[in-house]
Amino acid sequence: QVQLVESGGGLVQPGGSLRLSCAASGLILEDYAIGWFRQVPGKEREGVSCINSDGSTNYGDSVKGRFTGSRDNAKNTVYLQMNSLKPEDTAVYYCATDCVPPHEWRGQGTQVTVSS
Repeated sequence: QVQLVESGGGLVQPGGSLRLSCAASGLILEDYAIGWFRQVPGKEREGVSCINSDGSTNYGDSVKGRFTGSRDNAKNTVYLQMNSLKPEDTAVYYCATDCVPPHEWRGQGTQVTVSS
């Protein structure tokens, strides 16, 4: 059974940092480009980061220079380091086995709240 499980979300003050993890079972993440997305109720889903199979990365304009995606293939896990967080980064973040929807596989998501 394929599962993607995100963790690392929480409440952080503006300017703070969080690191999200996306751990997989039932598939090898190394074989996929992994996308990080975020969703706010009532708003369109936003692509945050794409971590390609070769380790190269792409970012949405709103997070460039603040977010960094990476892989640990030995742990079958992908990460999203988020620095200089802003209130507008508040959303549910999830990972998926593609960088452009529709998703073949995706996780349930983890809530990130940026507030003072």
